[in-house]
Amino acid sequence: MLFPSDWLPQAPLELLQLDWLTTSGIEVAILRLDQIDPLISGNKWFKLTEHLKAADRTGAQGVISLGGAHSNHLHALAAAGKRLGFETVGLLRGHPQQTPTVADLQAFGMQLHWLGYGGYRARHDPGFWEPWQARYPNLHAVPEGGGGLAGALGCKALKQQVSSQLSTLGWSDFHGWWLACGTGTTLAGLVLAEAGERPVYGALAVPEDHGVAPQVEAILREAGMVNAGYELFDASRGGFAKVDPLLREFIQLSEQASGLPLEPLYTGKALLALKEQIESGRFESGTRLIFVHTGGLQGRRGFTSYS
Repeated sequence: MLFPSDWLPQAPLELLQLDWLTTSGIEVAILRLDQIDPLISGNKWFKLTEHLKAADRTGAQGVISLGGAHSNHLHALAAAGKRLGFETVGLLRGHPQQTPTVADLQAFGMQLHWLGYGGYRARHDPGFWEPWQARYPNLHAVPEGGGGLAGALGCKALKQQVSSQLSTLGWSDFHGWWLACGTGTTLAGLVLAEAGERPVYGALAVPEDHGVAPQVEAILREAGMVNAGYELFDASRGGFAKVDPLLREFIQLSEQASGLPLEPLYTGKALLALKEQIESGRFESGTRLIFVHTGGLQGRRGFTSYS
């Protein structure tokens, strides 16, 4: 097997202590996916599981997938391939550059191909995968970010991880989920797991024109779900990887106050968006939310100054 798909690490669940939560009367617990593994970190482990099961079923010898020069998905995939001994190939956005993430991909043995920007934009076009599958016939193709229904199904396990730990917080229940969205796959998985029981709130780390909402809807339709309970909020702050002074200061103060490590692409933006929604009166006092820390801390190495 490419991956120990019958086992997933348990992520700790802990209360977040920040002044703006205390004064609002709203409680937030964080599912610390950043702590499950030093390399195969965050939601990426969960998103990969069903894809790798599918690769096993077809007898594939490895995986080919897409991402950028700071991609958490490619980093986790390459690390899994290195650890478990399967081949990995990465198709990268843009032109060759050396980032800490790219250096790791190379060290983990991932073979890299740079597509340029136009070539990467074509990733959703019919026939995009044909030449790559001809070149690598023994590899299983996985969408950008580990997306699609398979990635979402792997994320359904997050609900059980939370449910099994609620009593340690003194909680009997909670009222909804909050998490950052890049492709919307993890959000779709939680929507499928909840099946309308609780709402799932997604903080968009990318602009709306990146098509997260259509991707989520496509996954849910494929799974046969209608009238799903989720809501998306723009947390991109003007664009993917855009980091303004307010966000930079918020991350620094939040880390100092809580000890919770954040990064500026996803978790930092998601937490700031939650603060803004709470301050606008979106949630009533007494609301209990689960914030999913989706990991990705390796990516902050390319943004050490948050500039």
